[in-house]
Amino acid sequence: MILIAGTIRIEEEHREAAVAAMVEMMTETRKEAGCVSYDFSGDFSDPTVIHLFEEWETIEHLQAHFVAPHMAAFQNKLGLLGSIERNIFKYSADGKDAL
Repeated sequence: MILIAGTIRIEEEHREAAVAAMVEMMTETRKEAGCVSYDFSGDFSDPTVIHLFEEWETIEHLQAHFVAPHMAAFQNKLGLLGSIERNIFKYSADGKDAL
């Protein structure tokens, strides 16, 4: 299993438009083969920070996601909306167990 986690910082005045783009991205990405979960969430203490968490069955599924048309459109929208900073990391896991 491949995990992606991190943050995206946006300009506060563009938050509403960025959230709309993220909702569209979540909707389209969740339809992709190999996508276990794909979520954006707002930070409770800083409205300019959005958290990202993804789970993918394989690295091949993640690589296909990177070249999906909705990924290109999303990255373009974020660029136009003033995406300031991205700190996103890839992790590998053997599986998951409930705590």
